[in-house]
This record gives sequence, structure tokens and C-alpha cells, in this order.
Amino acid sequence: MIQIFGTAKCKNTRAAQRFFADRTVKVQFVELREKGLSKGELQSVARAVGGVRALYDQESPRVRERGLQHAAPSDERLSVLLVEDPLLLRTPIVRDGSKAAVGLAEATWKAFAEAAKAAR
Repeated sequence: MIQIFGTAKCKNTRAAQRFFADRTVKVQFVELREKGLSKGELQSVARAVGGVRALYDQESPRVRERGLQHAAPSDERLSVLLVEDPLLLRTPIVRDGSKAAVGLAEATWKAFAEAAKAAR
């Protein structure tokens, strides 16, 4: 099953939800304000997208709220921060098993949708 991690207020997350809805692909939406990624999920997604830094949204308002805009945390510290505060993640995170995409990635989403339809 395809999972979308994001927030209801995020326009890119809504775009991902619309993308799969338009293709009648069922997804599981995970609201990051209520539930973040577990440590294992974070590691799996990070492996799929090229590392934990690809998941960190340095431009988010949450980074400024926490005073992290001038910080340069190590990958290990960044992993801890992302598990503790999922609102620091770039969204949407679209995951299909061990494969994942971060941000607007319609080409990857299309591959996920085609694979989901083929599996039916």
C-alpha cells in the first residue's frame, strides 16, 4: 500500500493525494502533526531517497521556530530531530514499500501508481 506522510495544510501533500485519487489508487495518509515516522521508517525512507539530509526541510517555518536555521547537525543528530519533531520533514513523503520519494516527484508517483494498479 502507498503511504503519504504530510500535513493537511501542505499544498504539495494535497497535490500528492489528488494525484493518486485521480488515478483511483488507494493510499494511506499519515498526518505528521499527529504521528511521525518511527526510527525504522525514517531509516528506510532515508535509504530510498539518498540519505537523511534529503528529508530535512531547512526552509520550513518549524526550523526557524526551533532556532535551527544556523545549525549544522550531524546525520545522527538530524535523525533524532526528525523522529522527535516530524514537522521538520520535507513533505510529502510518498512511500511504496522500500521505495520512497520526497517533495513533488510526479514521475516517481506515476511509477508507484502503475505498480499499485498492476498488483490489483
